[in-house]
Amino acid sequence: MIAPARIAAYDILSAVSSGTADLPGAIAFARGTLHDDRDRALAFEIATGVQRWRATLDHLIVEFARRHIDRLDPEIVEILRLSIYQLLHLTRVPAAAVVDDAVDLAKRAGKKSASGFVNAILRTISRRRGDLPLPPRPADPADRAAALDYFSVTLSHPRWLAGRWLDRLGFDTAETWMKFNNTAAPLTLRANRLVTTPEALTKHLDDEDVRVRPGEFAPDALRVEEGYPLRGEGLANGWFVVQDEASQLVAIAAAARPGIRVLDACASPGGKTTAMAAAMDGRGLIVASDLRNRRVQLLRQTVQAARASRIAIVQTDLLNPLPFAASFDLVVVDAPCSGLGTLRRDPDIRWRRGEHDLPALAAAELRMLRNAAAVVAPGGRLLYATCSSEPDENEAVADAFVASTDQFTPIDARAAAPALAEAVVDRRGHLRTEPHRHGLEAFFAANFRRM
Repeated sequence: MIAPARIAAYDILSAVSSGTADLPGAIAFARGTLHDDRDRALAFEIATGVQRWRATLDHLIVEFARRHIDRLDPEIVEILRLSIYQLLHLTRVPAAAVVDDAVDLAKRAGKKSASGFVNAILRTISRRRGDLPLPPRPADPADRAAALDYFSVTLSHPRWLAGRWLDRLGFDTAETWMKFNNTAAPLTLRANRLVTTPEALTKHLDDEDVRVRPGEFAPDALRVEEGYPLRGEGLANGWFVVQDEASQLVAIAAAARPGIRVLDACASPGGKTTAMAAAMDGRGLIVASDLRNRRVQLLRQTVQAARASRIAIVQTDLLNPLPFAASFDLVVVDAPCSGLGTLRRDPDIRWRRGEHDLPALAAAELRMLRNAAAVVAPGGRLLYATCSSEPDENEAVADAFVASTDQFTPIDARAAAPALAEAVVDRRGHLRTEPHRHGLEAFFAANFRRM
């Protein structure tokens, strides 16, 4: 009998590869088919790990199958990927069980004739685990071709992105960044100050056998080190919001204060919206908007769960002029972007994005920023943020915006948001988090004031 978690992992990976779902969506769907928390955790770990190490896994498949990946049935490719991942990274699972399940999965997928092929490939890789044919770390980091082979295959990143990081960051920093992306992301909570404090939440979680430690830079961040807080009372009671620490810093950079009018123009899933609501202490107004029905519904759920008030939720398209007057003291544009700064948490993004995507994304982000700027009140502030690692979507958009208007001027993040940690502000006064400096995903934010 095939382990339910492996069947679920196969279904998740098949959905992602076929383009019918992204990784978070496929995992969310599969979660409802599994009734055991251990099965859910294992399926998630396998599916996420395969996306993280996909280039390495595909290289090994080609090496041992002696044929190009495109010449193999897609069902067999997914079975080999998830099975090789388990053999190399989940060594607590007996190799024989992994191989047996893979053979049975091939039969279940209607590929019985390939079961012997699957068996042979996996047994060979299992024997060769200590001596795999992967590009080594180059003895001379200045050997660009060798460096890119190592980055793109052994560290499993797209070659185009590896080349960008190598040129911009240098070998050692690029390597550190990629190794960071290949580690599991911690579960991070934000204590919801509308109902509790980080200290009280830590005590509540400790009573539920959940151990946390404070974040490094965001005062309300708690990183889970042991236990599973989503099963306890905290989520239902609104004690916390699940939110990456770097994302929490964007809300701090916004520096919302009691009594002002705020537009959160790309608000879903609602973490930053509810963080700003807590900073405003129920005084003032937040208009939170997003485009798609599903995202608006998710935003609504987050706001309700956090017990946040004085928030009006609307549906708008920021690519078009907004239906508001220039009346907001603060407008936040956490723009839809490439997501290349979040490859640790969302590893499938590295295979869904290409360098050719960046110009169109940057153009759309600049258009959104200009539309948002039109509703900022005189003397008000505008915050532009992304979760991208690439300057094309960050400084380039911010600079293009300033160059296109005489109504806005950049503001140093330390002046706009004194509560922001000095360590996460770069030399140009932007909020910037980077894996090699902060141990966080790559986020960016720039503040502007209307003259």
